[in-house]
Amino acid sequence: MPDARSRAIVTREVDANVHLGSDITPLLTRIFAARGVTRADELDLSLTGLLPPNGLVDIDKAGELLADAVRANRHIKIVADFDADGATACALAVSALQAMGATRVSFLVPNRFDFGYGLSREIVALALADQPDVIVTVDNGVASIEGVAAAKEAGVDVIITDHHLPGAELPAADALVNPNVPGNTFPSRALAGVGVIFYVMAVTRSALRSAGWFRSQELAEPALGDWLDLVALGTIADVVPLDRNNRILVQQGLRRMRAGRARPGILALCEVSSRVVGELKASDLGFALGPRLNAAGRLDDMTIGIRCLLATELAEARSLATALEQLNLARREIEQQMTRQAELIVAGIADVDSTLGLCVYDADWHQGVVGIVAGRLRERFHRPAIAFADAGPAAPEEIKGSARSVPGVHIRDTLDAIATRYPGLVTKFGGHAMAAGLTIRRIHFERFAHAFATEVGRWVSAEDLSGTLMTDGELDVDDLILERAAEIDAAGPWGQGFPEPRFHGVFDVLHQRVVGERHTRLTLRSRERVVDAIAFNRLPMEDAQHVTAVYRLGVNDWGDRRTLQLVVEHIEPIESC
Repeated sequence: MPDARSRAIVTREVDANVHLGSDITPLLTRIFAARGVTRADELDLSLTGLLPPNGLVDIDKAGELLADAVRANRHIKIVADFDADGATACALAVSALQAMGATRVSFLVPNRFDFGYGLSREIVALALADQPDVIVTVDNGVASIEGVAAAKEAGVDVIITDHHLPGAELPAADALVNPNVPGNTFPSRALAGVGVIFYVMAVTRSALRSAGWFRSQELAEPALGDWLDLVALGTIADVVPLDRNNRILVQQGLRRMRAGRARPGILALCEVSSRVVGELKASDLGFALGPRLNAAGRLDDMTIGIRCLLATELAEARSLATALEQLNLARREIEQQMTRQAELIVAGIADVDSTLGLCVYDADWHQGVVGIVAGRLRERFHRPAIAFADAGPAAPEEIKGSARSVPGVHIRDTLDAIATRYPGLVTKFGGHAMAAGLTIRRIHFERFAHAFATEVGRWVSAEDLSGTLMTDGELDVDDLILERAAEIDAAGPWGQGFPEPRFHGVFDVLHQRVVGERHTRLTLRSRERVVDAIAFNRLPMEDAQHVTAVYRLGVNDWGDRRTLQLVVEHIEPIESC
């Protein structure tokens, strides 16, 4: 959100000795070098550069177990997480197994309000009602010690596919595929849950091919590239770091979508979010399609989202995508109200400037939306934040929190340290470096909030959390052109860990006006170049004649013309220019 508070602007460091070839412009070379790219071959995002599954512990075992289950016509039950990563992973597993000839595949996604997260004993009991022979988790399970034990006691094989960070103990599954468990030598630990199951499906297909399955059944061997649209959507929506392997997965998925090879559910999500399929970018997956898919898990039941992704006809997908759109609209209203309340709570903290970790709670908040609220607080106050809501009737004494962090604070390790330092304070927790979930007793909220702020202080100082803005430097006035915006856009995909380039500069303000009630459209001038700009969630600055702006190069395609538009992320007036 752009704001007028003074913030430090720092240009990313660049190794001047990096040369990526004559085909890469000096500006792009500077941008890539600032993101750690040092060789031209690191920019090759073709499928030939995709890492092989070698090094993923248990992946061959998982592939063999699934291949055997397909050949023996065993009932395979997919148990998914209730977010976009889990939904895309579930849709991928179900549809890919069916394409390989499996005729008994079903799925189950826990309702977060009734069952919570992961393969719990309660979820296993629910799954057992369908008499599965094999349970496969996607995007969950690495912490499900008791749930796996319950399934094994019932004689069910269990395959865990996950990417969350493990605890000290691992579940006794028949196979556990997770790039973050001990013993893995797979070079990328950044795979999303959908990326993990994609690799498992590839190994399963190889096992079936080796057994002569496709030939004996006269089945066309499926091309797993057809599922990369799901991999791209889940990877971006889960905000995992875009290392080279993930960038390949996302880029190849985007190419298939743009070429008209997206599945009906994704086409329908594009329609309800007013996105042109042929022009999709990673940011569209993260800010348009992903939130609509996530709305089902936040407010209702992710089954709606999974059914949308599994739809084989556009008419069915449109109906389900429309339901997701309505849920997303409701989510926005709830989010806005909760965020306003959370900001008031933070404003009431006496020493908020020195409180390095923020915790907020309200008994009336919606459990499915607290993660977004935590993210909003992190953005505004530039520090880790946790928002809590009541756990529900099944656990009236507990509250559930969703945490969002900033660079420099590994949020899952922070919670682990608190749980170790204060035994019994945290009932359970799990997650990543930047996002996590936890449960505590309501009576422990104040104590936990103090412990959290203290623990964050062991990681960073107040100076570290000052909201420094990292940019790719200033642009020459000759680079303020539409062609440069298109060049940067084509150099993506951009996302977590490989951020879209942003720049800073000083501009004269020629004109500003409110659009859409809470956004500001500006006309700015840098030397002789006049450009349009948009500042979202920012009202005009009174009497501002000169400003420092941090911005991205964007495109305004309103009407029949495409023109350059600066997307302003931060703006502050200056006295003189």
